[in-house]
Amino acid sequence: MPTEGFAPAKVNLALHVTGQRADGYHLLDSLVVFADVGDRLTAEAADDLTLQVTGPRAEGVPTGPENLVLRAARLLDPSRGARLTLDKHLPAAAGIGGGSSDAAAALRVLARLWELPLPAAEATAVLGADVPVCLDARPRRMAGIGDQLSDVPPLPPAWLVLVNPGVPVSTPAVFRALDRKDGAPMPEVPACTDAATFAAFLLGLRNDLEPPARALQPQVSEVLAALGAQTGCLLARMSGSGATCFGLFAAEAPARGAAAALAAAAAGWWVQAARMLPAPDQETRATT
Repeated sequence: MPTEGFAPAKVNLALHVTGQRADGYHLLDSLVVFADVGDRLTAEAADDLTLQVTGPRAEGVPTGPENLVLRAARLLDPSRGARLTLDKHLPAAAGIGGGSSDAAAALRVLARLWELPLPAAEATAVLGADVPVCLDARPRRMAGIGDQLSDVPPLPPAWLVLVNPGVPVSTPAVFRALDRKDGAPMPEVPACTDAATFAAFLLGLRNDLEPPARALQPQVSEVLAALGAQTGCLLARMSGSGATCFGLFAAEAPARGAAAALAAAAAGWWVQAARMLPAPDQETRATT
């Protein structure tokens, strides 16, 4: 019987660059949430470790040892085998943690299949800066080089419209183009009872990588303008190092309406309306 797992899209609602270490790693302070769109991973018992990639975004995804899913499997246990299938729906290298979320899903799925404990979140940072926050996909404040995670107050229900124009944005180039690397950290995240209040708080924050990404790839600005023009959009911002941008909406209907309008206006864009996922324990309380 296959063991299955979901790899949700990760969205940086804000991302402040607060410093740079002597080894070159940048220090970040970011508010991270997850959306109910993503990839799916299945694992079956096997003698050897193999990976097959399927789905609408499978083209160009490597299936060799460089793939983060296989690297995650080897981190968990270098001696065991499994037949892995990754159903790829998220665009790669898009600022929404697709590869990192896939790696985290692999750790969760294989821990169940192999009956092993999950590694500590900080131990997974060797796979990438976003893997620790993706390991337990819930709203978090992420600091340091991605290894310092802290909980935030319950966030209000909200919807996201994710848009990627299908153009590459080089993360190293974005960091090199930063005007300054010693920005102020985020303030404490307040308890917000509704999406409008939450959006007002987010408007006081920033994504420090957005201006250099706009300069390097003007289509990011086109996406942000198109999102911001949609009825009901409370905030339009880029996620991570781009090129995916998001619009924050209070409810499902305006989000789905905006996604339909954007998809019709720009056929080459990847557009998805998605619910912003609460912490699992918060969702359990809401449905009981």
